[in-house]
Amino acid sequence: MKTKISLNLGIGAMALGLLMASLSVAPAFGDECKNRGSLDVLYCDNDNDLVADPPQDASKWRDPSTLVFTYTPVEDPAVYRDAFKPFQDYLSEHTGKRVIYYTVQSNAAEIEAMRSGRLHVAGFSTGPTGFAVNLAGAVPLAVKGTESEFQGYSLILIVRKDSPYQKVTDLKGKRIAHTSQSSNSGNLAPRTLFPKLGLVPDTDYKVIYSGKHDQSVLGVASGDYDGAPVASDVFYRMARRGTVNEDDFRILYKSPPFPTSSFAYAHDLHPDLVKKIRYAFETFRFTPEMQNTFGGADRFYPITYKDDWAVIREIAENAGEAYDRKALDKLAEKEAAKAKKK
Repeated sequence: MKTKISLNLGIGAMALGLLMASLSVAPAFGDECKNRGSLDVLYCDNDNDLVADPPQDASKWRDPSTLVFTYTPVEDPAVYRDAFKPFQDYLSEHTGKRVIYYTVQSNAAEIEAMRSGRLHVAGFSTGPTGFAVNLAGAVPLAVKGTESEFQGYSLILIVRKDSPYQKVTDLKGKRIAHTSQSSNSGNLAPRTLFPKLGLVPDTDYKVIYSGKHDQSVLGVASGDYDGAPVASDVFYRMARRGTVNEDDFRILYKSPPFPTSSFAYAHDLHPDLVKKIRYAFETFRFTPEMQNTFGGADRFYPITYKDDWAVIREIAENAGEAYDRKALDKLAEKEAAKAKKK
């Protein structure tokens, strides 16, 4: 959906071409970078916090007149464009900048947008956060939460309640929807956790990538898939909105909780602007409508990528996934190919 204050990036051939071109940009730090870790050659991590440092050359600090904001495309983008409008207004008030919403249709497109400088502040899904950090210079600072804790979610394995499936191993030989390759709960965590339950993806069942959590849920409801691992917060939000009936499903498995999507800013924003952005995240309180949309969360809870994403990085490593350019190129190709089929 397009509006006067939103831009539609799309995920076709043009976005893929821009992504691959942006990934070939020359290094920005050169010999002065003493540590890069897992970050792309564009970035440096001299303080060892696993995220990109601000450019050492102050002339490279960006102070745009308009801030571009978006949220991960886990469901209908229009839902979140409207949901985050109060925060956009607050961010505008405290930075003195115009803030617009940038509608993206894929994880790869969102990551490319920040890497190329077109996106300044964004919410990234749990799994793709690693790509955003390593390849786009994203600096996570918060997740949704309350005064005492961040809002977590679990991987849940859902089937239709009227199906014969009563335990995880009943899904052997069936059609199971994963969301996308970069998704934590929709792909990486199942590949790490399900084998321990006696169900090995791609071996014991056929993996079909749906593209998004809501598409997996709707596909199970319609009978297109026998089951699906999805993020619990997405599933329950859909149920609260009446998109699906929670009573129509059976949950065969629920994992320990993971942190929800991260909110991050681009590493090369001017330090004075970063202070204002951080202040806005620290002091904003969700409206009643936002609390309803986000399952009772009433604020942004502070986190660090190094500490709070450690379990997510471990899952990705155990699943044989790397947050590198090759893996993101592969993700972009798959998302573009799936978009063409629609």
